[in-house]
Amino acid sequence: QVQLVESGGGLVQAGGSLRLSCAASGRTFSNYAMGWFRQAPGKEREFVAAISRSGGSTSYADSVKGRFTISRDNAENTVYLQMSSLKPEDTAVYYCAADFSFRVVPVRRSEYDYWGQGTQVTVSS
Repeated sequence: QVQLVESGGGLVQAGGSLRLSCAASGRTFSNYAMGWFRQAPGKEREFVAAISRSGGSTSYADSVKGRFTISRDNAENTVYLQMSSLKPEDTAVYYCAADFSFRVVPVRRSEYDYWGQGTQVTVSS
């Protein structure tokens, strides 16, 4: 079993920045790829970013490319999502997820095995 706990969400003005963290426990952190997803009210959960086991490969949704950066610290068992130039349309609950498969940077929701409880990000205009 893996436990994932997100933190760092909050209310920010458009154009501002936030850094989300996801602390993992339960299994060797460097054995799984990590991802961030988000879900806005009335919408499906969507892919935001993913990072490989070593941190050497990343993938981003087009909507956040150039504004968000995913990173990980395997010594601290933590994955981060640095969000900059935030827009009101970034408002959502953000979830981190872990994938134990062979996939390098999984981008589909169905590819992930464990999920955190989510953290709310609200961007005001």
